[in-house]
Amino acid sequence: MRLIQAAAVTAAVGLLTGCGGVKTTATGGEGDFPTGNIQMTVGAAPGGSTDLITRAIAEGVSKELGVSVPVVNKPGANGALNAKELQSAKPDGYKIAVQNASLFTITPLAVSANEAVKLDDFDLIGGISQDDYVLLAPAASAVKSIADLKKSGKNIKYGTTGVGTGAQLASALAFKQAAIPATDVPFDGGAPALTALLGSQIDVATIQVGDSIAQIKAKKVVPLAVFSAERIKFLPEVPTAKEQGYDVVVSQYRFLTAPKGTPDAVKTKLLDAAKKTFATEAYKKFNDDHCLTPIEGTPDEVRKILDEYATKYKAQLDQYQISLGQK
Repeated sequence: MRLIQAAAVTAAVGLLTGCGGVKTTATGGEGDFPTGNIQMTVGAAPGGSTDLITRAIAEGVSKELGVSVPVVNKPGANGALNAKELQSAKPDGYKIAVQNASLFTITPLAVSANEAVKLDDFDLIGGISQDDYVLLAPAASAVKSIADLKKSGKNIKYGTTGVGTGAQLASALAFKQAAIPATDVPFDGGAPALTALLGSQIDVATIQVGDSIAQIKAKKVVPLAVFSAERIKFLPEVPTAKEQGYDVVVSQYRFLTAPKGTPDAVKTKLLDAAKKTFATEAYKKFNDDHCLTPIEGTPDEVRKILDEYATKYKAQLDQYQISLGQK
């Protein structure tokens, strides 16, 4: 379903480039920004949350600024490959990207210092939205809660969306606090993790709500807990991990970035275009359809959120002596 929606949004952006008044110059030229195409890159494959969010924003920014905004997917290393390419791009506003908080707050806890991507190497344009993680079990299992997993007395194989992701962190914290013996099985995203769960190749999986809501509604999987601070409106009947006695609050947050040194006037234009996009009924519906909670903060507010995440996550890993990867 998400791949179909991504294709539809791509088609919509493509149509915009052929409409009157939309510039399709390949690169920026003389004059006020923008004078040419603005490329948005995605550090993930088509069809996932970050890809869909990027395409929805690209459509709106294209309308607001009157230029084509093509989206290019550059997956790899949980977004690190795309981030490093953006880092070296010319800081003129013609290449920007939606990035994930986990890349800057969790991945550095799982990889070597040389592999970690630093927030200070980018300019923040503004916040976008948050989606939450949910712990799932196959509908055929008798498991309905974290307590049921503990009662099973067996080693639990849990799927995640990859090493250094929020899904891995949330799962590891929950199982450690619950004293449940468990083995991490990382996948390259939510879709393969969900497929493995449906095929009973793993016992449970932690993935984003938007990636699993259709299977939850179809009663093919059972949500055991959400890893949000409070219950979420998309799954109001599902208790949080905190309600079940575990201090696990991990969400995915996304924000818009540009290469370091991008002029303030350019970032302001991009932010204004994004804000106007967020305010449309179409984008608000997009958020609801994909189980996203808008947190459209300023660059300073985004940095504060990320700094708090990084500090909290590191402290919890140290407290529970959890290792997310080999350093």
